[in-house]
Amino acid sequence: MTHWIEVHNASQADLQVIRARWCDTFACRLRGLTFRRSLGPGEGLLLVEGRESRSGTAIHMWFVFMPLGVAWVAADGRVVDTRLALPWRLYAPKVAAKFILEGPPGMLESVAINDCLEFVNAAPVLASGP
Repeated sequence: MTHWIEVHNASQADLQVIRARWCDTFACRLRGLTFRRSLGPGEGLLLVEGRESRSGTAIHMWFVFMPLGVAWVAADGRVVDTRLALPWRLYAPKVAAKFILEGPPGMLESVAINDCLEFVNAAPVLASGP
C-alpha cells in the first residue's frame, strides 16, 4: 500500500499545501514523476533522502512532461529553496536539504523560503470499483 502524507505549512496558519506520496526508497526516488504527464488535484511527491545534501537532492526533469513546483526542505522542516522546474532541465537547491517536495506549479503559492512545513500521515485512499 502506498504511504501518503499531508504537507501542512505551519508558518501560514497550518495551511494544507498538498497531499504527497512518501518516497524514501532508491527505486521510488529514481522513478519520481518520470513519464508522468499530469498530477491529480492537490497531488504530489515527497522525495526523502538519507541526509541533508545539495548534490543528493538535485533533481532532473528528463522525461517529466510537465512543469512542477518544487520545494527543498531541510531536516527541521524549513523550506530552504523553491523553484518552478521545467521539463528537460536539472535543478539543485541553493543550500543542503533532506526532502524534495514536488507538486503542481500552483503549490509554490503555498510555500516560501523559511516557511516551516509539517508532514502528517494521511488516511489511505481506498480504491473503488472492480
